[in-house]
Amino acid sequence: MAARAAKVTRMRTLICGSLAFDTIMVFPDRFARHILADQAHMLSVCFTVGEMRREWGGCAGNIAYNLKALGGDPVVMATLGKDGGDYRQRLAGLGIGIDGVTDVPDMYTAQAFIITDLDDNQITAFHPGAMGRSHDNHVTDVDGIGIGIIAPDGRDGMLAHAAQFHAAGIPFIFDPGQAMTLFSGDELLQMIDVASVVTLNDYEARLLEERTGLAQAAIAARVDALIVTMGGEGSVIHAGGETFRIGVADASAIVDPTGCGDAYRAGLLYGMANGWDWQRTGQLAATLGAQKIASRGAQNHEVNRATIAALYNQSFGSDLW
Repeated sequence: MAARAAKVTRMRTLICGSLAFDTIMVFPDRFARHILADQAHMLSVCFTVGEMRREWGGCAGNIAYNLKALGGDPVVMATLGKDGGDYRQRLAGLGIGIDGVTDVPDMYTAQAFIITDLDDNQITAFHPGAMGRSHDNHVTDVDGIGIGIIAPDGRDGMLAHAAQFHAAGIPFIFDPGQAMTLFSGDELLQMIDVASVVTLNDYEARLLEERTGLAQAAIAARVDALIVTMGGEGSVIHAGGETFRIGVADASAIVDPTGCGDAYRAGLLYGMANGWDWQRTGQLAATLGAQKIASRGAQNHEVNRATIAALYNQSFGSDLW
């Protein structure tokens, strides 16, 4: 098959979501050996960890990392705390727009502390910190935006940014993710009805049905596209009365799923910005997810146009660019 033209549309893409630090620790034993079930009401334990690492995280940072490496033009809209200077410098060093990043000097940056045992059980403590001030940012504070996404963030910020995208006439993806439990069914419908695209994983899709009282088909009818990812079973895109089934791309290894969903969403944004059809867009998204899952952490994998094009061709039998 002849190669596609390598035309790239550099549409400024506003990525509203969290910036966070993830401190990940590995406990070289099993939690169950150290927790007495009949004493859980007075739990007092200390796990000595032998491995610890700190990763760049947060949905906005993860999405921007992948989109920039593809040749997109991401601008992050998020909040950082008094410890966020290194993250700001990292984004700027990658060439990611930081027009929408606000510092909250009296708070810490959002962060998660995760301990994993030998059975892959996890104990996580999450401090939202500056993320709770996301509503201080406004979509119209950033010039030249052509498309956007609302990823998990502070509750008030997500509601405000959806209304602001709509008022500005800017199409956007609504990705409620783990923040879905912060909203009532009516509030979720309020954001769905002004979004262009809704994307969720299969569990979140079922939760959205329960919260709104609407089946997936009814939700899909309210937007241009409803996209549901299903891990190793691929993804499904409902758009324009059609269903596009997207297979999984060929991962070189299965190492860490953290950030795979964010990588997938970067592919969606790139395809939408360039006016691609949904099959090609979904397959690019799947390719980015497969590239990410082979590396530990959400922003440590190599992403560039050549490696993604090669993996896309290997996985789907056609040229990407």
